[in-house]
Amino acid sequence: MALRLCVLASGSKGNCTVLATESTRILIDAGLSGKETDRRLREAGLDLADVDAICVSHEHDDHKASLGILQRRLGVPLYSNAGTIEAVERSPKHSGLDWRVFTNGAPFEVGDLSVEPFSVPHDSYDPVGFVVGTGEARVGIVTDMGTPTELIRQRLRGCRAIVMEANHDVAMLRDAARPWSLKQRIAGRQGHLSNTQAGELLAEVAGSHLEVVFLAHLSDDCNRPELAESTVRAALDGSGHTHVRICHTYTDRISEIVIF
Repeated sequence: MALRLCVLASGSKGNCTVLATESTRILIDAGLSGKETDRRLREAGLDLADVDAICVSHEHDDHKASLGILQRRLGVPLYSNAGTIEAVERSPKHSGLDWRVFTNGAPFEVGDLSVEPFSVPHDSYDPVGFVVGTGEARVGIVTDMGTPTELIRQRLRGCRAIVMEANHDVAMLRDAARPWSLKQRIAGRQGHLSNTQAGELLAEVAGSHLEVVFLAHLSDDCNRPELAESTVRAALDGSGHTHVRICHTYTDRISEIVIF
C-alpha cells in the first residue's frame, strides 16, 4: 500500500501536512487559509474534497487557521485531545465543530491509516506529535517542541520519514533584534528546537528504516535553509547515517512529494 507524504506549508505563517493512500487522505493541522489549502493540495495531485480527516497537534493559530472553514465545508471529523479541543473552541469561528477526541498515546484508525498521537513539550495546552502509517511505512511528525524527550525518541525510531522542526540557529537567535523574553521562550524547554538539537535527535533515532527527513518550521529571521541542512547533515553523517536524505519545507510552496 503506497503512502504519499507532502508538507503543504511549514513555518510561523502556517503549517499543514498531507498523508495519503489510494483510499484515505488526512491533514495534519490546518494553518493555511481554506483557499490556499485547496490550491496546494491540487499542486500535490490531490483533491480537497477527498480529505477524510484533520488531526490537530495544538491550538496555536499557525496550526488551526482554517479548521472551522474546512470542517464545515468538507463535513469531515477533526481529531485532537480534550485539552486542545477546549483551547481551540474558545475562538467563536472554531466553536461547534465536529470533533473526535483521542487520548495521547492511544492509536486510532482513519480509513487504512493508523495514527498515534504522543505528547511533546511546547507552550500550548496539550500539544502532540503524530506517527502516521500503513503496514509498510511509518511517518513521524513533530513540528513544535522545545526539547527532545525519551517518549519522542521511542516514537520516532523505526519511521521511514520524519518531519521535524529545525527552527533556529542558536547564534542567529541570540543576535536577532527580538525581545529577550521572546528569545527565551523560543530557546526554552517548551519552545522550539534549534538546528543543533534537531540534528542530535535525528542522529539518535535514525536507523536503517529512516530514508528521508523534512526540516520544518524554520524561522524566517533566525535561520537559513542551507544552515539547517548543513547542521543536520553533519549530525547524521557523523553518526553513520549517510543514507538519510534531507528535504526542505516552505512557507510559500509545497515540499517535495515522497511516496513509500
